[in-house]
Amino acid sequence: MQIIDGKKTASDIREELKKEISDLFQRGGKVPGLVAILVGENPASQIYVKSKGKACEEIGMLHKTEILPNDISEEKLLQVIDHYNNDDKYHGILVQLPLPKHINEDKIIEAIKPEKDVDGFHPINVGRLVIGKDALRSCTPGGIQELLKRYKIETKGKHVVIVGRSNIVGKPIANIMVQKEEFANSIVTVCHSAAKDLSYYTKQADILIAAIGKPEFITGEMVNDNVVIIDVGINRVEDKTNKKGYRVVGDVKFDEVSKKCSYITPVPGGVGPMTIAMLLKNTYKAFKNLVDKNELYRYKKN
Repeated sequence: MQIIDGKKTASDIREELKKEISDLFQRGGKVPGLVAILVGENPASQIYVKSKGKACEEIGMLHKTEILPNDISEEKLLQVIDHYNNDDKYHGILVQLPLPKHINEDKIIEAIKPEKDVDGFHPINVGRLVIGKDALRSCTPGGIQELLKRYKIETKGKHVVIVGRSNIVGKPIANIMVQKEEFANSIVTVCHSAAKDLSYYTKQADILIAAIGKPEFITGEMVNDNVVIIDVGINRVEDKTNKKGYRVVGDVKFDEVSKKCSYITPVPGGVGPMTIAMLLKNTYKAFKNLVDKNELYRYKKN
């Protein structure tokens, strides 16, 4: 059994991007820019946005956090997005979810220019992915594929079983893995709560991606030997022996499943760190798509 170290892989990606961005800066060109829009005072959202900003700063990427009040109108939020859609300094726009209940999340996501949609949620990016066109892909699914790539895990013709059908992980990773491309080209099954016997499907998996949101749901009895396990879940469970009063576990019962698998992502330290790394990578990709190639290495004039 080999651990798939998402923390190290994410660090490697950040270092690669830092080098490329530094090269752009030293040669006088533009650098990528990301704006994060935070509505309200959700503590978890504040932590996520802060960590994204810190990651941008570490690699030399321009970053701004636009903090808006919880009672902002939908119309005003749309105006803010429109402003950044037309601001050439920022190549990626991220609206931190969830939004207050009086705001239509779909309408907000669709207001972001697809070419600046670094979360990969816009219907145009989703549609382009489905039909096999180049697109900005959702960060967590993109991170899963990146882990498979970096660990050279064979996917061609392999049976990938995905437990969960969310728009953030389950559906997009299914669409990625079915594509006729390297580190995809798989036979894909998507399972969900309507399955009468989930283990019937999970036992068939060469690669099992668990994104169901239930702590330690996948047990050793539900998988075959040598399976590759990608655990997307992040769940808090009570643990009185821990001074925090809880511990973080995935959707997979690690102690049981790790004895049978060939590769496995731990929780924490597996898929989680890859999400921000792929957000940075998406922003860099959006930057390259948006900026005139003649301007990338434009020397400064004395």
